[in-house]
Amino acid sequence: MKNRRELTKEYKNKRAAIKKRLNEFRKLSNKSRRQLFTELCFCLLTPQSNARHCDEAIQELKRRDLIFKGSASSIRPVLKGKARFHNKKARYIVGARACFDNSVLKSCDIPRIRELLVNNIKGLGYKEASHFLRNIGLGRDIAILDRHILKNLKIYGAITRVPASITPGMYLNIEEKAKKFARSVKIPLEELDLLFWSKETGGIFK
Repeated sequence: MKNRRELTKEYKNKRAAIKKRLNEFRKLSNKSRRQLFTELCFCLLTPQSNARHCDEAIQELKRRDLIFKGSASSIRPVLKGKARFHNKKARYIVGARACFDNSVLKSCDIPRIRELLVNNIKGLGYKEASHFLRNIGLGRDIAILDRHILKNLKIYGAITRVPASITPGMYLNIEEKAKKFARSVKIPLEELDLLFWSKETGGIFK
């Protein structure tokens, strides 16, 4: 188990940059449906894929005006080589257009919003829905349990192992452990996520 003091020291060094990034995310919460849906599409692409490559794909889809108008067959080639399972994810983007209701984001009950997203948008699990909510400034009390976060939760003793796969029940259980750990090291949960992500990738992205 790694020394938690080292983590808090690293947090102090990166805190200003992390808070700046989160403030940028919060500005998105009042954006248009098109802007919010574009961010949702980014999060649909990220499972088992490089986030920066997924962002490149989203920017290309925007340039070609495919996010709102493109068919799955026209989206697919843009995703190929940038997001794994590009065939399936192209269909997810098209399917999400009719399901995404940005009015649900006005609720103060973030876990409830997440449940609605997961239940209504195909391809969006707890991790992706949490990622989306964090990226639009609504991630204060939820965890994005991707491989980087799980690895670090284990390194610092918050969990005993990294599961090969996570059921919804397991996700919520590990999320509670992540919250407890965040409180113990006095780092807000949404900031802890970006701290761990920067430790693994070398930068603060999204």
